[in-house]
Amino acid sequence: MEREVQYARNGDVHIAYQIVGDGPLDLVYTPGIWSNLDVMWEWPAWREYLLAMASFSRLILFDMRGCGLSDRGDVPPILEVQADDLGAVMDAAGCENAAVFAGARGAAMAMLFAAASPGRVRSLVLYAPYARTVRSDDWPFGKTAEEQAEFARRFASEMGTGRNLDLQAPQFDERLRRWWARFERSVASPGAYLELSEINTLLDVRVAMPAIQAPTLVLHRIGDRIVPVAQGRAIAESIAGARFVELEGINHIPWMGDWHSIVDETGRFLTGSRPASVSDSVLATVLLTDIVQSTERAAALGDRAWRDLLADHRVMVRRQLEAYRGVERDTAGDGFMATFDGPARAIRCATAIVDDARSIGLEIRAGLHTGECEVLDAGIAGVAVHIAARVAASAAAGEVRVSSTVRDLVAGSGMRFRDLGIHTVKGVEDPWRLLAVEGSNS
Repeated sequence: MEREVQYARNGDVHIAYQIVGDGPLDLVYTPGIWSNLDVMWEWPAWREYLLAMASFSRLILFDMRGCGLSDRGDVPPILEVQADDLGAVMDAAGCENAAVFAGARGAAMAMLFAAASPGRVRSLVLYAPYARTVRSDDWPFGKTAEEQAEFARRFASEMGTGRNLDLQAPQFDERLRRWWARFERSVASPGAYLELSEINTLLDVRVAMPAIQAPTLVLHRIGDRIVPVAQGRAIAESIAGARFVELEGINHIPWMGDWHSIVDETGRFLTGSRPASVSDSVLATVLLTDIVQSTERAAALGDRAWRDLLADHRVMVRRQLEAYRGVERDTAGDGFMATFDGPARAIRCATAIVDDARSIGLEIRAGLHTGECEVLDAGIAGVAVHIAARVAASAAAGEVRVSSTVRDLVAGSGMRFRDLGIHTVKGVEDPWRLLAVEGSNS
């Protein structure tokens, strides 16, 4: 089969991809960070595994941003931009919607994409997925902070030696270790591994799981030493209608050991499942803005001058929404409501709007929250909109405030926040931690 490497473009970043097979089903596949579209075909078991996947699909493989043959770009490879890359690969491969298979770190990216772009994912297969890396009281399925720090340190220090195979594929032999060592060096540099490890440590995409509409299959080997099977089971329970299949084995690497079971379960699920029924809900980051002391400013300026100033402000806001891919949902009075398919873009847009407003003598406040929204003819609705409105109302003049959900989703981006503590949100039972944006790295 032809395995030509091609490149999709996401802005100035090139994402390497391949198309293998010509089956009736488009299957976009990412193995997570362990990927190099040239080198991975060298190992016989990996080659046979991928060809088996291509036997029932048009298999679309790609190296995630910052890995293998793909560019890193000038921003850290956080999940939001990697999810954008998935869409860019689909565009370049000519598929409007596709089944998506994703493992480990790739699964977190795929869940975010499926929740934010439900019309593009017809089915979702997650292998050894994780939604949050470090365990917490409400997610007791990951590593402790100390265990994760040691895990990240070890992986970064052993990069290029193949020694970490004792965790990823305990049934390895010396020949595989030597090849894997070379493969590791083809995936990323030590510094890139360290950056990816730091981002992984902060990873938390649990907010995306309830918003996933695509039929979902979760596959997990019982003895996986990288991602405990309890995490895969919890993810399946958090996605409506998801099917969980527990597989025998101790290898984290899917093509090690009994890979036929993974291919068989995937093929049966994808070729026999119904198409996704896309509803009018979507995971989105909601931005609300408001001009501070607008009534006083209007009275001081007079009606005509105020109308002119407000018109200038609206032009500026819409220019920033276009630049950061925001969708204007409502303009009520002097405020805006918009949604974004990425929280980092939403934060950068909000800070740009604040700066633009200040340049024409206005002070605004802005609030952001990420959650599931119902898309209506007249705009959007849902608890996420209500929370975003409350976050915005709590902000001071010239301030951008976000919920902890937004902060968690941009982990590793370099954005800086000031913790404002726990706040109660009127009409919402659980309290929320709010944060003020101190630097957006725009």
